[in-house]
Amino acid sequence: MPGPRLPHFQSNLALPKAVDAVVIGGGIIGAATALELAERGHSVLLCEKGQIAGEQSSRNWGWVRISCRDPREIPLMAESLRLWEGLAARTGQDTGFTRSGILYTADTAKREAQLERWLRNLDGWGQAARMVRGPQLAQLMPGHQTKTRSALLTPMDGRAEPQMATHAIATAAQAAGAKIMTECAVRSVETSAGRISGVMTERGRVACSAVVVAGGAWSRLFLLNAGISLPQLKVLNSVLRTSPVQGGPETAVRTGNLGLRKRADGGYTVSDALENMVDIVPDSFRLGWTFLPSLRHEWRALQFRVTSRWREEAAQARRWQPLQTTPFELCRVLDPAPSQKALKSGWAAAQKAFPVLQGADVVQSWGGLIDVTPDAIPVISQADELPGLFIATGFSGHGFGIGPAAGKLAADLVTGDTPVVDPHDFRLSRFTDGSRYGPQSGY
Repeated sequence: MPGPRLPHFQSNLALPKAVDAVVIGGGIIGAATALELAERGHSVLLCEKGQIAGEQSSRNWGWVRISCRDPREIPLMAESLRLWEGLAARTGQDTGFTRSGILYTADTAKREAQLERWLRNLDGWGQAARMVRGPQLAQLMPGHQTKTRSALLTPMDGRAEPQMATHAIATAAQAAGAKIMTECAVRSVETSAGRISGVMTERGRVACSAVVVAGGAWSRLFLLNAGISLPQLKVLNSVLRTSPVQGGPETAVRTGNLGLRKRADGGYTVSDALENMVDIVPDSFRLGWTFLPSLRHEWRALQFRVTSRWREEAAQARRWQPLQTTPFELCRVLDPAPSQKALKSGWAAAQKAFPVLQGADVVQSWGGLIDVTPDAIPVISQADELPGLFIATGFSGHGFGIGPAAGKLAADLVTGDTPVVDPHDFRLSRFTDGSRYGPQSGY
């Protein structure tokens, strides 16, 4: 089941003997972290077990949004929107970013009231967000046929191309001096005097004083071997893309179960936002109590099933030695089959809402595994148990848009610079220090 087509990335060939920091994971978070560190003059090695953006960073919807986020993410997302605006000039490459705006529609009075309440979270952020109705809404959603009372419009939001953006960031990091090695899994961290002193990769040892784990859906497994417990599960989202079509909306739209955004090639990326599949695996039981608040909040959008992933994850090693082959080398790319049910329902909803899409063809579909946390916001944090180890993962389906600022915050933590935003809400210890945690809708 081939995922999205990715541009070729020219990996560095020689493993450095020592760097200031090692970044584990070549998704948008890892690439943005490496770029920030390299631009600040720090020597950095990024290791990716497969290919740059091979997993969820190339498989997401491509939305760059502040709209309808957990309020705790808004300061970081506001910074990310600023960074996206200058990212093409900064990297020297096209990321596909455009401020198309995003619409969240309401077809009932109750939903309209929820969106109006959420809108207050943007007071003072200069986003020009507002509710739209009538002719203005019709202009933003040309040809729209399903019942809609109103919509929340965030005009400063936009869209970008997942297959282009991470590649651009990683290439810029390399140009700034970072070493980036693909098909080079990090097996384990090394410590000396109780803090990070290096990593062992499948190609050899690298000395360093800081490690950033930005491994997406693999982060929990890697950290377990380092003695750190990260509560994280995986959710399958299924996406399709269409051939180019004229007359559809320029603004990205979330209406009913439909998520839709125009692509740079003139087609559309389409997904059923309410058909997220959860494979029951051993970690489902290990972490079930921890995830209970999230399950209560999101149960309507989750479908549970038993598949071969139970057997695959049950057979995975959870502990290994630095010279042993790891699960990361046995599976270079997580490439799950998409849910056919989700693809069919999403495509049917898209054609019903925008009949112009009936003239388009579905040219590709794919699945992606989203790394989720119990409160649906990321962990961007130092690991208190192991000085020099930092974590940037668990973005819960929100990582693409927030990626540039998340990388900036991770780099701030590594270097000791003043954090771009207060990292308190993203600390790993929130799950163990007695704090109440759970998703926040913002309304």
